Amino acid sequence: MTEQQQGGVATETRKAVVEAKDVVAGYLPGVNILNGCSLVAYPGEMIGIIGPNGAGKSTLLKAMFGLVKVHSGTVVLGDRDITNLRTNQLVEMGVGFVPQTNNVFPSLSIEENLRMGLFLRPKKAAERLKAMWDLFPVLHDRRNQSAGALSGGERQSLAMARALMMEPSVLLLDEPSAGLSPVRQDETFLRTRRINKTGVCVVMVEQNARRCLQICDRGYVLDQGRDAYTGTGRELANDPKVIELYLGTLAKDVDEAREH
Repeated sequence: MTEQQQGGVATETRKAVVEAKDVVAGYLPGVNILNGCSLVAYPGEMIGIIGPNGAGKSTLLKAMFGLVKVHSGTVVLGDRDITNLRTNQLVEMGVGFVPQTNNVFPSLSIEENLRMGLFLRPKKAAERLKAMWDLFPVLHDRRNQSAGALSGGERQSLAMARALMMEPSVLLLDEPSAGLSPVRQDETFLRTRRINKTGVCVVMVEQNARRCLQICDRGYVLDQGRDAYTGTGRELANDPKVIELYLGTLAKDVDEAREH
């Protein structure tokens, strides 16, 4: 495991799918949440982002997806600079994003939700729907049911499936297990890994730090809007300093959230 100041894992020679470089970003002018944050994801990788509350984890994803203004630094998709592009442009270019909340249209059916995910390429609807039914069979069985009647875990599945309708090269997931029971959390993690194994690069912000590091290829620990540590999931999960400074605190935060 290496600290960001020591170069992290920048020795990679593979071409990145997506890379954020020295991103400074925030919701208001002059008030930055990210203070020089960097992240890189390579083909086939599953990347986990963990850290204490307020560290800028979700802000990083939103900055990569054009929802938060990047004041300096860049976000690159393949060879293309996508910094501060509009979200509809990013979806067209192959970036999928699943927010933590309000991620389905509750008044629409499951199938209608999925078709909304392909409004830019309606001619591919039959092909992409079949792919989603294969990946999420429970959605097929209930495809005519209102999305508003789904459980939290089922909504998360639907939100992921809708984001996948456009065949993104990278899928950004913001706290996919938040608010779910331990069993549903495990199902979500397994489903996310299954999506990753279809060839989609996944970048995931996650509150369940230990479980996230167990399934991710590499991880980033954010603190105060900067990369504090980066390494493989196993390295981070077993590093004494990361355990002492972050994993214990994060586990306590999750437990307290469940109690309330």
